[in-house]
Amino acid sequence: MGAAGMGRTQAVNQGPPAPAEALARARAAVQAAGRIVAVTGAGISAESGIPTFRGAGGLWRSFRPEDLAAPEAFQRDPRTVWEWYAWRRGLIAACVPNPGHDALARLALRQGHTTIVTQNVDGLHTRAAEIQAGGGDPTPAIPVEVHGAIDRDLCSGCGVRSPGSHSIEVSSVETLPRCVVCDALLRPDVIWFGEALETRVLSQAFSMAGQADVCLVAGTSALVHPAASIPLATLEHGGMVVEVNMEDTPLTRHAAISLRGSAGALLPALLDADDLP
Repeated sequence: MGAAGMGRTQAVNQGPPAPAEALARARAAVQAAGRIVAVTGAGISAESGIPTFRGAGGLWRSFRPEDLAAPEAFQRDPRTVWEWYAWRRGLIAACVPNPGHDALARLALRQGHTTIVTQNVDGLHTRAAEIQAGGGDPTPAIPVEVHGAIDRDLCSGCGVRSPGSHSIEVSSVETLPRCVVCDALLRPDVIWFGEALETRVLSQAFSMAGQADVCLVAGTSALVHPAASIPLATLEHGGMVVEVNMEDTPLTRHAAISLRGSAGALLPALLDADDLP
């Protein structure tokens, strides 16, 4: 019986294991896995001090997120939308990857068959990949970003993507960033309310999960679909789900192993074991 089958049988026949036992079982599953997909959510970045979606104080208290993170809002008032995103970019730029991001990046760089899929738009997985690669190729640890990335720009006209600036002049619509190709307004490259996820990116995430022996889920509420369904593709393939979270989620009942605690503490303990490949 493979690691996936063994983990699922133990989860059914036994009560919740002690934390040390659960961690040992999870480490064994990761060690035995040929392919791993790691799915991360806001919980992993909260430990880096990433601010909440609404932020705190000032102008933004008077806006609902839907008032700003929506294509209709951008069409109606692109200056205010850009002012909010420029503020958020500045806050996120001051944050750094935490040990959870670093451990996943090291695993992907070391193991070679690990794919990181994130619902986060903060870019911390990419920064961790670059740091952990130490001047080498960070590509194996660059995440699949299903909701986009706040530090990239997307042309609202021709769809060209480009690195985003942290210095946005928002004094008027005329000073907002524009595409060098077609001169249309640029917007942050994130999925807004009412927009569908990009088919190519979502298909890649589900494909990687469908090939994985272990889906490691860290810091996600498992409430935002379709991204929350990605781990189920691993189960349908016959693999196992290992969950790392502070509390139970809708995914917990599907997980062979659930580890309770912070991703920053648990992921290094899980993934940096001396006997892992």
